[in-house]
Amino acid sequence: QVQLVESGGGLVQAGGSLRLSCAASGRIFIINAMAWYRQAPGKQRELVAHITSGGSTIYGDSVKGRFTISRDNAKNTVYLQMNILKPEDTAVYYCNALAQDLPTSLFKNYWGQGTQVTVSS
Repeated sequence: QVQLVESGGGLVQAGGSLRLSCAASGRIFIINAMAWYRQAPGKQRELVAHITSGGSTIYGDSVKGRFTISRDNAKNTVYLQMNILKPEDTAVYYCNALAQDLPTSLFKNYWGQGTQVTVSS
């Protein structure tokens, strides 16, 4: 099984920056795409940013130009650099990975436990 552990969340003032990290560990054969999602109270989980194994990226409209996703394939880690943070960015941020734990297994979606990001106005 693949485990994902996020870190880097916290409390920041509007206009500030945070960098989230998510490290994958456990039994890993290959990790395909990785992504960050977020969920604010009373709202549905939404895609923040997505990155393929080759480095192609997709961003949610609300974070374009402010957030940057990157990954270190050698470390099985994905990052989310968040700049010019706004109060509406407040949410629990979840790491997601599409991965195989064995060469014969199917790709599965794995999730981290989430990390809280709070942006004060």
